[in-house]
Amino acid sequence: MTGGGLLVAGTTSDAGKSVVTAGICRWLVRQGVKVAPFKAQNMSLNSFVTREGAEIGRAQAMQAQACRVEPTALMNPVLLKPGGEQSSQVVLLGRPVGELSARGYHGGRQQQLLGTVLECLAELRGTYDAVICEGAGSPAEINLRRTDIVNMGIARNAGLPVLVVGDIDRGGVFASFFGTVALLSREDQELIAGFLVNKFRGDVSLLEPGLDMLHDLTGRRTYGVLPFRHGLGIDEEDGLRISLRGAVRESEVSSPFGEDVLRVAVCAVPLMSNFTDVDALAAEPGVVVRFVDRPEELADADLVVIPGTRGTVRALEWLRERGLARALVRRAAEGRPILGICGGFQLLGEHIEDDVESRRGQVKGLGVLPVRVRFAREKTLTRPTGEALGERVDGYEIHHGVADVTGGEAFLDGCRVGRTWGTHWHGSLESDGFRRAFLREVATAAGRRFVPAPDTSFAALREEQLDRLGDLIEQHADTDALWRLIESGAPQGLPFIPPGAPA
Repeated sequence: MTGGGLLVAGTTSDAGKSVVTAGICRWLVRQGVKVAPFKAQNMSLNSFVTREGAEIGRAQAMQAQACRVEPTALMNPVLLKPGGEQSSQVVLLGRPVGELSARGYHGGRQQQLLGTVLECLAELRGTYDAVICEGAGSPAEINLRRTDIVNMGIARNAGLPVLVVGDIDRGGVFASFFGTVALLSREDQELIAGFLVNKFRGDVSLLEPGLDMLHDLTGRRTYGVLPFRHGLGIDEEDGLRISLRGAVRESEVSSPFGEDVLRVAVCAVPLMSNFTDVDALAAEPGVVVRFVDRPEELADADLVVIPGTRGTVRALEWLRERGLARALVRRAAEGRPILGICGGFQLLGEHIEDDVESRRGQVKGLGVLPVRVRFAREKTLTRPTGEALGERVDGYEIHHGVADVTGGEAFLDGCRVGRTWGTHWHGSLESDGFRRAFLREVATAAGRRFVPAPDTSFAALREEQLDRLGDLIEQHADTDALWRLIESGAPQGLPFIPPGAPA
């Protein structure tokens, strides 16, 4: 028996598809429904490693957590990791299979992957009561419809009803809803069940006349109006809308447990990947996290984090061009704390030999850590565990660079020299005991009377956020009507809205 399904599409990128999908998943699992997330194709530099060693988008890993299931490669069969303006690494079923230009991918390769995508979705629907799928961008991207495998392409082939999410905080949501439907073919329109308004501020009664008019114009109902809530953008696919940091940025920083705050500056390197690593720092009361791109912004930072990047050599050049490289080397010499993660760790070393990512050959690093890096064609994808600073640490690795550590003090898989630490491990700061021990060292080195709160649990905070998403759906959406969509598909007899898709 095939389980029910729903595709959550959006009028635009960043309309809220990821969080709405997670919210529906968490609402369903609280009703006792066995549910799984799915995104046929994801473009993101924020990725995660499953227990079987497969790389998928972090958004799908977060949605799996909302479902209270273990994430697998089936949930995100195609992941595109941009390597520049024109090309991306293609990750298929968790493993990289090559680099392709946008023209090469949309020109034929994408359509070839449709069979694999449908097989993954069918396997999930055969295992779970419901599968909540997330689209990408907008389903009305008419230039890409012919080869689409993530929006109406997957909906048509799998017979999924489609819920279109619109961000009303941006304005123009009624035109976006109407235009999205009107630019689809008759066959695609038959699957557009209705709309969901996201990020509404104010009195819903003032919006209702517009929703009634939208229904009259399209024959489609609105399934809910979700109010604006701060800090819900957990594990975003791209941009700088960082999950728990978003809550810190949009509201007041929680009062410090000790006497001082701790200031963290994150270097906003090009092609920044897995910037979600700093979420756990921002979750700590009294820790202020900000992104920087100028050397003077490092001056008052108690800790500087150099995050992961899909372009280590490019990031190194960027640091030098902006004067940040000199500031970092000076900072290390002064014994002021620096943490390099993955690509950020690699560029702190003596040199990088890269014939894979940038193909620049041997490049001189910042020379702060006694490390030599050689890029291998095979990508390391693991979920290591270990110990550092007397505490257990869990993490995950996603990198081509192989580090030869020739000195310093051991630190996870990397090393430390003075107050500079380097590791390939993403997610290490989510280990509460280790994070507290690390921040105590940083505070001591910075001369700050900062004390980590003894009871901050990153996992518990993540669960609270997922429950808040589930609450939004339960309290502000027509859940009975949503379940009918999931179980029975789009309503019959939905009207065609001209002009439809261009020939």
